[in-house]
Amino acid sequence: MRIATTLTAAAVAAAVAVRVARSRDRRFLHPDGRSFTGDLEVWGAPAPTGSALLDRPGRHPVTLRISKGAGTRPGRADVLGVAVRVHGPVAGRRHDLLFSTAGQGRLLRHVPVPRRGFDATYDSILPYRSGSGRTFHLEVRPDPSGRPLGRTLESVVAAAEHDGARLLLSLADGAAVDVVGRVRFGAVLPAAQDAALAFDPVRNAPPDLYPTGIGHGTRAAAYRLSQRWRGAHPAAPNPAAVARTNPPH
Repeated sequence: MRIATTLTAAAVAAAVAVRVARSRDRRFLHPDGRSFTGDLEVWGAPAPTGSALLDRPGRHPVTLRISKGAGTRPGRADVLGVAVRVHGPVAGRRHDLLFSTAGQGRLLRHVPVPRRGFDATYDSILPYRSGSGRTFHLEVRPDPSGRPLGRTLESVVAAAEHDGARLLLSLADGAAVDVVGRVRFGAVLPAAQDAALAFDPVRNAPPDLYPTGIGHGTRAAAYRLSQRWRGAHPAAPNPAAVARTNPPH
């Protein structure tokens, strides 16, 4: 038993070492993905949230990336991801929103869940806090009126090429889920531009809508180290943004 445990631990360590070595040239997590131009149309939350992005109807340009967390083979189950960089509503300011495939409902939305296809529910996993002090989750899921995203990254690209790839943005508060906007995929970005993208939902977040909860200090450090390791340009230092993610005492 001890030998088997030792061999298993050695295999895991070797696998991690390989992933770390490979991450010198590509992302450690979500290595396989496609990035797009696009836009976010916000219709406005049913009740004020204290977030300018969610409360004010409008349309904002975005850069979005859809990806596989572990980089499994096409069509194989994986924790899938959607990253949305909103360029606005304040000019020149980035707002990064990250989502992973998760369970549904107020308990399971905290749990990342592998999925075979991209037509799934993606959750922020951890809650967001708005300017009013309210906390809630954010979700995206395929628009039923759009084209199916399919089971591979190439099928997502095909849907986007026909102007049919769309995601609905929702605010999930307890058992209530309110659709507040829609993300539309635009043109696919070149591979080099995809590789250079460096999302950071902690530092690239306004003070009226930011992730909150235990563990964000570690998450913030992990993003920065990973991006520097693979040669990407991380977000500018923002100690106040890192500090505010910690829950109030």
